[in-house]
Amino acid sequence: MTITESTGQVPFSAFLNSLKETLKSVFYERDNIEKFIQQRGFPALVLRDIMSRNPLSVAIPEAYGGRGVKVKECLGVLETASYESLPLSLVFGINMALFLEPVVKYGQDSIKGDIFKRFMEKQNMGGLMITEPDYGSDALNMHTFNVKEGAKYHIQGTKHWQGLTGMADYWLMTSRPKIGDDRLGRDIDFFVCDAHQPEQRIEVEEYYNNIGLYPIPYGKNKIDIKVPEENKLKPETTGLKLMMDLLHRSRFQFPGMGMGFIHRMLDDAIGQVTSRFVGGKSLMSLDQVKHQISRIQSAFTISSAMCSRSAEHSGIEHDLSPDAVEAGSMKAYITDLMQEAAQTLTQLMGANGYKAESVGSRGIMDSRPFQIFEGSNDMLYTQISEGVLKMMRKQKVMNLLDFFQSYNLTDRAADYFKSLVNFKVDFDLPQRKVVDLGKIISKVIAANHVVTLGAKGFRGDLIQESIETIRHDIAMLVSSYKFQTQTAPVVEYQENSSWLKFS
Repeated sequence: MTITESTGQVPFSAFLNSLKETLKSVFYERDNIEKFIQQRGFPALVLRDIMSRNPLSVAIPEAYGGRGVKVKECLGVLETASYESLPLSLVFGINMALFLEPVVKYGQDSIKGDIFKRFMEKQNMGGLMITEPDYGSDALNMHTFNVKEGAKYHIQGTKHWQGLTGMADYWLMTSRPKIGDDRLGRDIDFFVCDAHQPEQRIEVEEYYNNIGLYPIPYGKNKIDIKVPEENKLKPETTGLKLMMDLLHRSRFQFPGMGMGFIHRMLDDAIGQVTSRFVGGKSLMSLDQVKHQISRIQSAFTISSAMCSRSAEHSGIEHDLSPDAVEAGSMKAYITDLMQEAAQTLTQLMGANGYKAESVGSRGIMDSRPFQIFEGSNDMLYTQISEGVLKMMRKQKVMNLLDFFQSYNLTDRAADYFKSLVNFKVDFDLPQRKVVDLGKIISKVIAANHVVTLGAKGFRGDLIQESIETIRHDIAMLVSSYKFQTQTAPVVEYQENSSWLKFS
């Protein structure tokens, strides 16, 4: 591979091809992914060979020997990994979006050199600890706290469900400052924790038996560490804003993981339906099968458009803390599409799809938690609606089409849905309707990205098919949104509810 004179790095295409060849070798030649995919953790030699290609260098500045933290390259690595292994792509995503990029942007210069050197030369890894057993998505009420003791911060608490539990060399640790004897401050502090240092070692109290993402360890961690004050990240304003910038940037990178995964579902699905014959005809000749394949292909186009948008907009030079609507839309919609694609492939594979080593069935279990972590999708769709309704109130706009035509994230695609979204929005909605509205908004935003990608020259027939698929989905959502229902569960349902008594 040739080295470019300007950066001292091999061209990205060559870098990516080298990674692809390595993944092919370790997953299909030197070892067999179908054999070890149900084991806990990646085999040591497999992970060693993968990390020897320095895939995480894309999230390290050039000044420290990396490739320069270019979003396009980060997404390219995530896509390449997720085509073969969604868990591997998530390992990369955790390291890039939840550790390296925040350290690049907010870390103190005195600690960066050693961290990046260990990532480049010793294949170290890092993760993020936010979630706590009693608070889940309610991160603002976390109870892990820190107290300044001389030149160090003493951090105590409990964290759980962190990807790379017991495996990461570094952690980005979140906590709230302790005020007085029993009060915690409202802001959130971030600290770099080096698990190799005696005072910064984290005790794993329990490893969880997660049913998907087998290669990634998750568990419960007891926090009682002391870190130097130089390890504290420096927010531009507040820790809360830092956290929003960090989480939104991470959500902008979900399309990278979704891209390769959906591409793989599409390739395997097409391979199945064009080679499988029933009654002398290929499965592809069936109209319902064509519909199913077209939906996966639409997801492929949508994820492509999201990646293009993310590459332009989500670099560390941008403040993404205000971008809750777009970031939430990307994360929620792409992960819904990932799960649907895996379900469809498994269905098309028939009995073979039910094998544990099947790409489809494995994909169902591995992609399902993507709809839950970093904000469950129902919660995100609610937040998307609330954000848009707030803007509509402020602008005194009642009609959804009018808003879409003037909103910078939907203005290019709004007219494609003119007949569907031309109605007044009720600002006092039950949550189930708020979720429906959030799904509608996220799809129109995605369509805007698709239209923009088409204008750049992306294949026109894929763009058109994708827009039609989104129109179909929005039509069903609008029907659900407008359907009046007050159904509620009957909690004490046991009396007179056994069919045996009436038969």
